[in-house]
Amino acid sequence: MIDVLLILLVFFMVTSTYLNLSMVPIVDRAEQSESQAAGNGTTLLVRIDADGATHIRGQLHAPDALVDLVRSGLAENPLLSVVLLPSSRATTQALVGTMDMLTTAGATRLRLMRLEGQQ
Repeated sequence: MIDVLLILLVFFMVTSTYLNLSMVPIVDRAEQSESQAAGNGTTLLVRIDADGATHIRGQLHAPDALVDLVRSGLAENPLLSVVLLPSSRATTQALVGTMDMLTTAGATRLRLMRLEGQQ
């Protein structure tokens, strides 16, 4: 009886799939605690329309105004994080252009967000 259980144990150990640990994202705990310690208002949400226009807090912003707004936000809070939310119909060129403007303004914490329902 024990030999059958041992054979089954070895069989299932050999044939089972193991978790690929390289697929698990590594989170930098220091960066996470810094952003939590900074308090509220450390995230700026930038929406990109289908025509490439950028909106912050529901208001349309020209590219120069967006750069000025991000620079002033970074002057107040160096840990400012910018989240980009492109429309499902926004072009890749509009997204990359907005990212270039934000990095020109000095933003280093850029995140890209996509809603689940969008294709």
